[in-house]
Amino acid sequence: MGRRAAGVGSTAIALGAVSLLTDLSSEMVTAVLPLYLVIGLGMTPLAFGFLDGLYNGVTAFVRLLGGHIADRWSQHKLVAGIGYGLSAICKPFLLLSGASTVALSATLAVDRIGKGIRTAPRDALISLSVDDAHQGRAFGVHRAMDTAGALLGPLAAFGLLWMMADAFDAVFIVSFSVASLGVLVLIAFVPGRRSMPVGAPRPTLRETVRILGDAGFRRLLIAASILGLVTVGDGFLYLGLQERMQLDAAFFPLLPLGSALVYLLLAVPMGRLADRIGRRLPFLLGNLALVGAYSTVLLPVDGPLLLVLLLALLGTFYAATDGVLMALAGPRIPRDRRAGGMALLQTGQATGRLFAAVMFGAAWTFWGMSAAFAAAALTMLAVLIGAAVLIRPESRRDEGNA
Repeated sequence: MGRRAAGVGSTAIALGAVSLLTDLSSEMVTAVLPLYLVIGLGMTPLAFGFLDGLYNGVTAFVRLLGGHIADRWSQHKLVAGIGYGLSAICKPFLLLSGASTVALSATLAVDRIGKGIRTAPRDALISLSVDDAHQGRAFGVHRAMDTAGALLGPLAAFGLLWMMADAFDAVFIVSFSVASLGVLVLIAFVPGRRSMPVGAPRPTLRETVRILGDAGFRRLLIAASILGLVTVGDGFLYLGLQERMQLDAAFFPLLPLGSALVYLLLAVPMGRLADRIGRRLPFLLGNLALVGAYSTVLLPVDGPLLLVLLLALLGTFYAATDGVLMALAGPRIPRDRRAGGMALLQTGQATGRLFAAVMFGAAWTFWGMSAAFAAAALTMLAVLIGAAVLIRPESRRDEGNA
């Protein structure tokens, strides 16, 4: 098996470098976006919830298309590159949009379309580059490198805001430059990988959808979708921290730094653990950590303890769920439809999170912060119990692969 048997391989590492740069760029924007919209432009939490849902959920409508095209053309690198390019060129338009909700919505939509197009082909490239036994480790390494960019992004945004008051324009321009570099790295260093031999029949969209005929994959899709429906965006958690601790605006971009550091430290160990004991349990426990993050906002604690606890739980959630879910799904999907199958799963998640952001924004606006987070924690816990029933332990065949 050679390099693939080693567990990671050059494809995951090269894509990790691309994701590092891309996430550095996107997290610069994500770190300041809630502050820019709610405080800088005076948007209500409900309006922010709409835009946050758009930012995280519009990908639901293009993920399946991107995954299917990548499988049909057997050109995962090309389709991923188009997605990365779209996201890069959107960054300056966040500044040019001004306070126009319509222009901001359109810009964020195009940015998320780029993310939606690239995500499934990228994950398919990783999945196809290693054997089934090392899916968790390969995704863990990729997510760790991706998260290194998430660490650097808020630091860069903080540095720019520290040096230049309200320097949102500088944040958006630097973000564009870094994203463009990520596209160049993809072109130069990520090897192309065909999922089927030249001349082989190309899968149709109907054949991709037929993956739902597999009971195990269908249950996983339903579980991921309903969990997405109760997953509150990170921006709301950071705004909750800002309100509880009365943080200075200049320090707001640093909040994602803590959760990203935990994610970085735990991504590879969680991936290796998932390969060893099965991927179901780490995934479920990771979602339980998110319940804890919601609950932390309501605890009668303050200061550094509140900050550390919430960010640690949020980082654990991502480390135990993001790559682990893709590793859980990969062996269940035929190789020639790997991107399309992953896109189905990601579409379910993204659709749920689209509605979750809007509903939570409305709850915060009309009920207040505490009541909104209490409702989110209780609902998430109930849904998690249902997900535990839906996701069956891996079969002996899967365990042999895992």
